Amino acid sequence: MPVMSAQLQARLTTLLEEFELFDDWEERYRYIIDLGKDMPPLKAEERNDATRVLGCASQVWLVMDPSPDDALRFRGESDAFIVKGLIAILVRLLDGLPCHAVQSFSIRDTLHRLGLDEALSSQRTNGLVSMVERLKKATA
Repeated sequence: MPVMSAQLQARLTTLLEEFELFDDWEERYRYIIDLGKDMPPLKAEERNDATRVLGCASQVWLVMDPSPDDALRFRGESDAFIVKGLIAILVRLLDGLPCHAVQSFSIRDTLHRLGLDEALSSQRTNGLVSMVERLKKATA
């Protein structure tokens, strides 16, 4: 299993603590949707074939922003509320991390730790894997 950076571990711990405030999956689901609603939308011209993530059941776009400090900077959007929330989780966990920390990130392990591995459909999980692969490719 890849070693998680201290910064990523701290971010994941904060997210885990937030998830523990909810009693059931339905409440967590609503929270994830709310996270997505708080994200700023992409500009219309940023939603294009170059930024679209293939392998997702819904429309997903990830925009990489330049970073002078060898860190991943990105934003995203989806036409599905839950997916936009999942993108918000990825942004909270990975945005601004050094590229090497992104390379060692395991979405499947993270979903398991958050208790989302059994709550998300295989299509949603595969879509998240595709998003993370896009982010890792951008940091390679």
